[in-house]
Amino acid sequence: MSYPLSFPTQSPLATVTHPKDTVWVIELHNAQDNRLTPTLVDHALKPALDAVERHWREQWRAVENLKDKSGGNGAVIIVGRRDQDKFFSNGLDLSLVPFNGNFFPLTFNPLLERLIKFPIPTICAINGHCFAGGFMLSLACDYRVMTDGSKRNAWLCMNEVDFGAVWPHSFGGVLNAKISNAQVRRKIALEGHRFSPQEALASGILDHIVNGNTAAVLAKAEELAVTVGVKAQGGVWGLIKNDIYWDALEGIKRDPRMSNPQIEDAVRKAKL
Repeated sequence: MSYPLSFPTQSPLATVTHPKDTVWVIELHNAQDNRLTPTLVDHALKPALDAVERHWREQWRAVENLKDKSGGNGAVIIVGRRDQDKFFSNGLDLSLVPFNGNFFPLTFNPLLERLIKFPIPTICAINGHCFAGGFMLSLACDYRVMTDGSKRNAWLCMNEVDFGAVWPHSFGGVLNAKISNAQVRRKIALEGHRFSPQEALASGILDHIVNGNTAAVLAKAEELAVTVGVKAQGGVWGLIKNDIYWDALEGIKRDPRMSNPQIEDAVRKAKL
């Protein structure tokens, strides 16, 4: 497979690189603040994950045939655009999210499920502000590495409570699965607290913080990817996650798809 890979091929919103034999990097670059849109999710991030998994499985099968599992190592990093240090993701672009009730069950929830069950370790390299849907995307990953904010302020926040947006069931499921402390969950969901990187590390939201810019965050994420990527060689990383995050995955299924997408206009008008 020849890298870099761009998705979609016209007007790319995500680029996949393969800097080490066992490490893949997916860079999101939708404008400066990486708002999550249906196009970015369905036509960039999902196919990027598919490409990574396909390549890893090809390598894994090759070493399995040689009875040498050491080559089945692998991990993938998701990072915000590398030419800036202000945003990982500013959350969902609500101006482009359909109001027909199908965005979460058909677009965003399958992405969360894909990340939760991904067959190799997933590492979120948070190189700036990480809000709302971007925060939830990071929680769906296995590990989180973030800038310490010393060069430029960086916050993590689920701020839906402040602008009156109810959470989909999937968000509650992911939060409960990844954050065990009830007081921290309350601060995230009900208080809309803005966590500094230091607070987030102390609260167990982050695994590492790094002094420096995007390059430093990505370097630490790659170091972690090499370390934990060895756990993918047995081929059961994703299968085990399917069991330990069973409740979250079931919660994702509780967001119902609307049976008649044509009510979109009526729902939109009702919200105006």
